[in-house]
Amino acid sequence: MAQYELLLPKMGESVAEATIIKWTKQPGDTIQLDDTILEIATDKVDSEVPSPVAGKLVKQLFAADDVVQVGAVIAIIETEGGEQSTAVQETPVAQEAPAVAEANIPGISQLPSTPTTSNTAQDFKDSGRFYSPLVKNIAAQENISVAELDQLKGSGADGRVTKDDLLNYVQQKNGGAPVVAAQPAQTSQPVAAPAKPQAAVAPAPSLSGGDEIIEMDRMRKLIAEHMVMSKQTSPHVTSFVEADVTNLVKWRDKVKKTFEQRENEKITFTPIFVEAVTKAIKDFPMINVTVNGTQIIKKRDINIGMAAALPSGNLIVPVIKNADQLNLVGLTKAVNDLASRARASKLKPDETQNGTFTLTNVGSFGNVMGTPIINQPQVAILAVGAIKKKPAVLETEFGDVIAIRHMMFLSLSYDHRVVDGALGGSFVRRVADYLENWDINREIS
Repeated sequence: MAQYELLLPKMGESVAEATIIKWTKQPGDTIQLDDTILEIATDKVDSEVPSPVAGKLVKQLFAADDVVQVGAVIAIIETEGGEQSTAVQETPVAQEAPAVAEANIPGISQLPSTPTTSNTAQDFKDSGRFYSPLVKNIAAQENISVAELDQLKGSGADGRVTKDDLLNYVQQKNGGAPVVAAQPAQTSQPVAAPAKPQAAVAPAPSLSGGDEIIEMDRMRKLIAEHMVMSKQTSPHVTSFVEADVTNLVKWRDKVKKTFEQRENEKITFTPIFVEAVTKAIKDFPMINVTVNGTQIIKKRDINIGMAAALPSGNLIVPVIKNADQLNLVGLTKAVNDLASRARASKLKPDETQNGTFTLTNVGSFGNVMGTPIINQPQVAILAVGAIKKKPAVLETEFGDVIAIRHMMFLSLSYDHRVVDGALGGSFVRRVADYLENWDINREIS
């Protein structure tokens, strides 16, 4: 018999750790090839870890709710054979860790990878606490001393400082929302970064006999934290434009049957909206930026996130990478694929990472407009409303006439720290222009 060391698999270029949700196999259980052994979660996506071998589960090296680094040995499986083997990672864990920060905290995800220096490594040897490689990397990037880390209150097992603990501390230092830090022992040394005054706690709601208390699930808690953080980070402004998309609607009605027969895909309005957004971003590239303190980081890639509602009622934002490099057929296939797998909880962790701009279709719920919250660390998000037939004034060579037109509202929320009204208003107007000027004779491509 041989022992096989199962590693936490690589889950994408931007994912360096995951939380164990539950073990579906217990020590002593027989495992077949591709059986699910455990369920894990990253910041946005739940995934299953299948077994690459058949055998018997001998040992679980982590418990539920533990945060585990990519590449760590998580279980021992006894297999037929004569020697010990280990699942091989395609990429060393050390190369993954600095790229983690789709933790949705500004100033982290866009920082360049910086290896931990030997001096920093020596400093950690003098600390009495355990810090994961990911925490050490972030601390090195942000110039957080070991003394500062030792003062932080950790939310992990046995008080361990997690990635989120450190990112919250970094945000506090950069002027973001306050976080609670552990009080140092009685000493004459000053605290490195004193906590800001805590916000007032909302009073507990009154309950009556028929009220039902529902505990938020893990994803809803993450969404709630992310939305609150976004409002605390960015001063939100929203600009609105009404667009006449009659030609666009007529074109889609004309080609949708042929498109489905030729491409085996249904064409919705979403890929058309994505195409218009990518064109407008090329015209106004300062919408495609992030903020790191006083630095504006202009993104090279155009990665469009599309907000998708899940059957559970939660929200997830899969990302179309390099959307500007896809034609309309490619965008349609990407949109349909991501939306389908999002609803089936089959997205890969990396498919929700590294978005640079987000589109949300509130029209799918019958809403005519919305004021969306920015998906940090991005600086803008566009909401498209329902397309409605309305009477509109048209200018013709014979004078103004009233006609029935297909109209819709577009609303752009943007970070007023770096996006002024002229840029935000011009951008959303340009998106509307691309939709209004749609060529009704356009060929499918």
